Amino acid sequence: MTDRVYPSSKPTGKTKGTTTATTPPNPRLPPPPRKAQIQKPIPNRHPHRPNPIHNQRNPRRRSRRGCFCLCCFWSVLIIILLLLIATVAGCILYLLYHPHRPTFSIAALKISEFNLTTTADDTTRLTSRLNLTISTRNPNKKIIFYYDPIAITCLSDETQIANGSFANPFVSNPNNITIIRSSLYSNSLLLDTETVNHMRSDLKKKSGLPLKILLDTEAQVKIESIKTKKVGIRIKCEGIHSLIPKGGGGKSRNSSSVSAIVSAAKCKLDLRVKIWKWTF
Repeated sequence: MTDRVYPSSKPTGKTKGTTTATTPPNPRLPPPPRKAQIQKPIPNRHPHRPNPIHNQRNPRRRSRRGCFCLCCFWSVLIIILLLLIATVAGCILYLLYHPHRPTFSIAALKISEFNLTTTADDTTRLTSRLNLTISTRNPNKKIIFYYDPIAITCLSDETQIANGSFANPFVSNPNNITIIRSSLYSNSLLLDTETVNHMRSDLKKKSGLPLKILLDTEAQVKIESIKTKKVGIRIKCEGIHSLIPKGGGGKSRNSSSVSAIVSAAKCKLDLRVKIWKWTF
């Protein structure tokens, strides 16, 4: 067999004085590009519901919220301005006119009839008649009060024993005192056993029966040429005590009258604001 000669792969240089040709080194190849990460879809736990879409903003909702916030801001601002104007106007009126509430007082209260009648079926009925005199004073110099008819109720421990009215509207002029007279009565008013026992216990006391007078009406205020709308008012007078005519606790009647003790009576005026079906 003949031997084959293979040339050497190494480059052979030339002798001195001559250039040698060498092969250049292998250049570095750039790294392969990274594979884009494919985001796996979120598994839907409910197969019948579509996957929720996140990070989506509805411009219509943003505009509606902005309009709502703007409306709320202007509404609050207008309310604050109206309250501020009303406060300033009230301060000016107070400094100019110094308004005061009208005062009420019990001038006299007489009981001419007070009969508790118990029938055979253990039911008790009350028949009473009272004469009431009230005085009201207007302490203002330039303010006039206009009153509607007044409904009057007489109570004893929150139990109504008589009622009546003052049917004539009247005007209370500045620095003027007005006298109101009215008759209160009840006819066969049915009372429960507990109320009757409590009432008879009070009648045995020296001070007598505690009484309270309520007056309900509407009034208008006039300042110079300005006249307000009608406002409901309630006058509550407490601290009244009275005995009853002799024989008034039984079946007999007595024509004599008994005057109540009204020296310690105090009357308080409150506004009655009515909103729809409720009165405060």
